[in-house]
Amino acid sequence: MTGRSSTPLVMGVVNVTPDSFSDGGRYDDPARAVAHGRALLAQGADILDVGGESTRPGATRPVPAEELDRVVPVIEALAADGARVSVDTMRAEVAARAVEAGAEIVNDVSGGLADPEILDVVARTGVTYVAMHWRAHSDRMQQFAAYDEQGGVVTAVRDELADRVAAMRAAGVHDEQVVLDPGLGFAKLAHHNWELLRRLDVLAELGFPLLVGASRKTFLGRLLEDADGEPRPVGEREAAGVALSGLLAAGLGGAPVWCLRVHDVRAHRDALAVAAQWGGAAADRAAAPGRDSRT
Repeated sequence: MTGRSSTPLVMGVVNVTPDSFSDGGRYDDPARAVAHGRALLAQGADILDVGGESTRPGATRPVPAEELDRVVPVIEALAADGARVSVDTMRAEVAARAVEAGAEIVNDVSGGLADPEILDVVARTGVTYVAMHWRAHSDRMQQFAAYDEQGGVVTAVRDELADRVAAMRAAGVHDEQVVLDPGLGFAKLAHHNWELLRRLDVLAELGFPLLVGASRKTFLGRLLEDADGEPRPVGEREAAGVALSGLLAAGLGGAPVWCLRVHDVRAHRDALAVAAQWGGAAADRAAAPGRDSRT
């Protein structure tokens, strides 16, 4: 089950795809993907998230057999190493095979909307289930990036995640299995993502651990755009993501984050170490009786 910790866990991304927005094609061979996963473990990853379908804007879906061929050998090898493995999939068939191969977490960006039978797999197997806020597949999701209801994107995401929780419970998934993800970048414009990050406390009202996946995403590129309005390229967004991880670990958004999904595990681990040290130093200062700060 999920458990809770004051310091976020770090989930390292292992994309076994030819077309991921961040590192497409670098690890699309199982042997390279396994080697990359092992490297992320050495850097301090708590969880390895193995995915065989790109969810970048405009991406087309692989057929199920292709997705299975990509992820199952990688999960088997990494689980045999003792790694805690997550499968990043929207398909019930892939989730079931991944759990058989050793995955302990199903990370479903659709929250069960793309394939409702995935909830039955989660209920039957008892694995941890990460349910992300989602409105449509990647080839058309930005058509749904409108949040005109009272309360805007924060209220809409909270309410739509609450609907998914109801569906999970109806399928027999226990609350202890559930983690929620605000879905940064999925059917959301840049300002929507920042609003969600500032108000994670509202999503935490649902009572579940939160996973945040901001690493290298477009809204960070927009933040760092050049004088001509061109977003910072994907490979040059890491420092901004690391800064954000440190802020989230220090309490930005008003709610603890259970896990951060990242690409460069070592850099984000460093940010978490700084945040933890800062928090400890602040607690020490608060507990120190009557010391003059100038001494």
